[in-house]
Amino acid sequence: MISGSRISFALAAMVLAAAAAAAEPPHEGGGAPRGGGGGRPAMRQAEPHAGPSAYQRVTEPQGWNNRPATVDRGAYQHNYQAARSYRIGPYRRPAGWVSRQWSYGQYLPRAFWASQYIIGDYWLFALEVPPAGYEWVRYGPDAILVNVATGQILQVKYGVFA
Repeated sequence: MISGSRISFALAAMVLAAAAAAAEPPHEGGGAPRGGGGGRPAMRQAEPHAGPSAYQRVTEPQGWNNRPATVDRGAYQHNYQAARSYRIGPYRRPAGWVSRQWSYGQYLPRAFWASQYIIGDYWLFALEVPPAGYEWVRYGPDAILVNVATGQILQVKYGVFA
């Protein structure tokens, strides 16, 4: 009679053998690998390709920095959910601060609207032109329109960044 541990061992060995066979890439032609021994297939020649042509760097849209001189607070004071999210890299909040959700009317601490958090190319993320004296800043996944003199939040778009 075969013990339960021997059966378990035999089943585990069969599963490992099947996984190893599935991980091995198939050889072309059904025979021994090409390229002469060593068990390695020959390197394939790369296809000729001229590469991209007529690539143009993304430029600022016409009038991108024509900032409104006056602020109609009623037009801006909203919290929105972004229609689209963008992947741009990790966000690192200032040391010692915890994450939270902001809304218009609150005051964002100065550490969060330092130069490394300002979104200078806001048009790439479907953000509107900020009025004079305001800047878009990244706060985790959100974009916040903040008064750079006082830190008061004028508008928040949640989920702009994935």
